[in-house]
Amino acid sequence: MEALTLKSIDSFTDDQFFEFCRVNDDLRIERDACGNIIIMEPTGMETGEFNLEVSSEIRNWNKETKEGKAFDSSTGVTLPDNSVRSPDSMWIKLERWKAIPKEERKKFAHISPDFVLEIRSTTDKLDVLKEKMEEYIKNEVRLAWLIDPVEEQVIIYRKDGSIEHRDNFEIPLSGEDVLVGFEIVLSELLEEE
Repeated sequence: MEALTLKSIDSFTDDQFFEFCRVNDDLRIERDACGNIIIMEPTGMETGEFNLEVSSEIRNWNKETKEGKAFDSSTGVTLPDNSVRSPDSMWIKLERWKAIPKEERKKFAHISPDFVLEIRSTTDKLDVLKEKMEEYIKNEVRLAWLIDPVEEQVIIYRKDGSIEHRDNFEIPLSGEDVLVGFEIVLSELLEEE
């Protein structure tokens, strides 16, 4: 099953959309730049476990460096194009986090993360995820990883518009100049059958 998109006639305000998500907290909901509401299915167990492993590595690095704030897949942010996205994992530099008013932090804050991660599940369409990654970069995300365990590939998107394809989970991924000092080898996180 693919995500369900509800075409927008009249867009929700930010507060109305937040309330809609709050009362439907058992659903994973996003909003695109046109105001369309996207309801996504939960991931399967393999994808969820892999996501937790990768996100935990980011969290552990962040706990050591204290350079920013790491967030899980249930966190939404409002991007400059007014879309509300909830990547599988994201990170925001500490100074930028501190600049968000405390009241706004309780909702879908208006900020572009410095880093986002999306992990493809078996039901995700790769082209749709690629479009989403390009949207992140257009909305000032500095580094974005699309990890595809289905094909064992990684697509790295950078703020300068460059896109790098890697067809190997053995090659270490670097946080580059965003997650400085962070490195991960995805093959080490895959569960042996």
